[in-house]
Amino acid sequence: MPRTAPAAESPSEEDDDALAGVLDQLLEDAEAGRAVDLEAACRRHPEFAQELRELFNTAGLMREFLPSGEASDDGSSRNDLAETVSAGRQTRSDRPAAKPRNAPEPPPGYELREELGRGGMGVVYRAYQTEPGREVALKMIRQAALASPEDAARFRREAEATARLDDPHIVPVFEVGGFDGPDGGLGGDASPFFSMRLIEGSTLDAELRKGPRPPRELAAMLAPVARAVDTAHRAGVLHRDLKPSNILLDRVGRPFVTDFGLAGRVPRPFPATADAAEQGTAKSPAHGMGEDGPTLTQPGAILGTPAWMSPEQASSRREAIGPASDVYSLGAILYAGLTGRPPFSGETPAETVMRVLESEPRRPRRLNEDADPDLELIALKCLQKPQDLRYHSAAALADDLEAYLAGEPVSARGGRFTDLVHRTFRETHHAPIMENWGLLWMWHAAVLVALCFVTNLLQINGVDYRPTYVLMWTAGLGAWAAVFWSLRRRSGPISFVERQIAHVWAASMASSSLLFAIEWLLGMPVLYLSPVLGLIAGAVFFAKAGMLSGALYVPAVALFALSPLMAWMERNLPREHDPGVLLFGLVTAAGFFWPGWKYRK
Repeated sequence: MPRTAPAAESPSEEDDDALAGVLDQLLEDAEAGRAVDLEAACRRHPEFAQELRELFNTAGLMREFLPSGEASDDGSSRNDLAETVSAGRQTRSDRPAAKPRNAPEPPPGYELREELGRGGMGVVYRAYQTEPGREVALKMIRQAALASPEDAARFRREAEATARLDDPHIVPVFEVGGFDGPDGGLGGDASPFFSMRLIEGSTLDAELRKGPRPPRELAAMLAPVARAVDTAHRAGVLHRDLKPSNILLDRVGRPFVTDFGLAGRVPRPFPATADAAEQGTAKSPAHGMGEDGPTLTQPGAILGTPAWMSPEQASSRREAIGPASDVYSLGAILYAGLTGRPPFSGETPAETVMRVLESEPRRPRRLNEDADPDLELIALKCLQKPQDLRYHSAAALADDLEAYLAGEPVSARGGRFTDLVHRTFRETHHAPIMENWGLLWMWHAAVLVALCFVTNLLQINGVDYRPTYVLMWTAGLGAWAAVFWSLRRRSGPISFVERQIAHVWAASMASSSLLFAIEWLLGMPVLYLSPVLGLIAGAVFFAKAGMLSGALYVPAVALFALSPLMAWMERNLPREHDPGVLLFGLVTAAGFFWPGWKYRK
């Protein structure tokens, strides 16, 4: 009797777990900014390839519409790994000794008790270390069988960065290692892990959810945190993800900095030690950090958590990220302690990032009338967008917090006039787009000088035929604008801000051309309204100063001042001796040539 083919088996619980594990790893890679190869995962798991594609695409759509920090099914946020490192308030005897369900094989010498939390790359367990017989927080890489060598390298970097730090307010690392477990992968390398001190208590995030904190309690809590961050900086380590959930509080309220998962190297100009700085022999900040190793994050990826990150992190300017970036995040935490909310938030992560880049924080006392004025000044100093207006180090921030606790004057209250000037004339985060315009602006300066020189020459020679001037200032300048825009389009994609600038420029050209029509309608001599050109061009530079760089206020003011002078010359000098239009051309050309030269490629 012929045998019948067995019926297709329904998906088992093991299949479901495997599918969930693969999907979870793909989503973590996407959230962490790493390259996601969905098709490669489907080829490795053909048994549920179609389901994997559908679920991944659905999850991608959900991420677009859910706000930052949306809780997962178990009520915990993916970003709040540190909150669960702090192990609640149960006693050891209350907890089961059995291995948690679906937990991986632990490293030799450890017994897993329960899962405390998971983040984008690792899982933290409450574990018992048999030697020397103590409970620890054990962090292991997630889905080791699917992890890439880059994942493992980044995980080890966190462990090594934290293990190098010796400060009473940084969670100490007991052991860093790797082991060959059944879940091992990583191209044959051992699965990495590290164990830390288990902090019994809660997190600063949990405290801030209760609302604004008492001022002295807040300052006393953050002063040692700032000292700890300075310790990390002097050891050559940037945290880059400081936020309330990464500050643990033990049962008596002592704070501990943890989760160096995004740790980076301090830029070389920052001294490793004060003595070394004075002697000019600063130890390399990259010592022990694998300076020559592979890049561990994707180029252009945003590092950090939007509500707490600095503007330079939000704009993905890796070269600008340094100790001042962590100082900014500490200021954001202080701000939240004063107001009960972060300085910037939005409906989506992208909206929050834009507010970090574009907006100024509201004064804490406008949100909480009981906020302390000195702490408000300290927080706002940390939150300055130009890095050189913040505290020069986390130690300086700690000094001010300790001065406040001692009833002494804080340095943040002694704001300097130069700070105001610098803030006015600073570049915005859009300034780098001027690299696309640099050479073109230099050419535009030459065209303007030529146009105004010919115009002035015709005026001096008594040419009053209006269509001649109209032709030069409309058709001639319009033709140059078309060439200018065509050249710009060839050099690469045009950003939204560049389109805004182009619209302002086009409006100024239309206004300048219409002056000839207004003169004709009012029966005025040609070029009689030429002084208005200074006002129009000044308004253009004023708008560009707000969008690109405060330095452009200089030509704006110069053109505003030139306009009355041109009016005086038009009224008091013979037309053949009036250099007003040429002066306008020279001042405007200088306003284009200087930034063009600075930003030329």
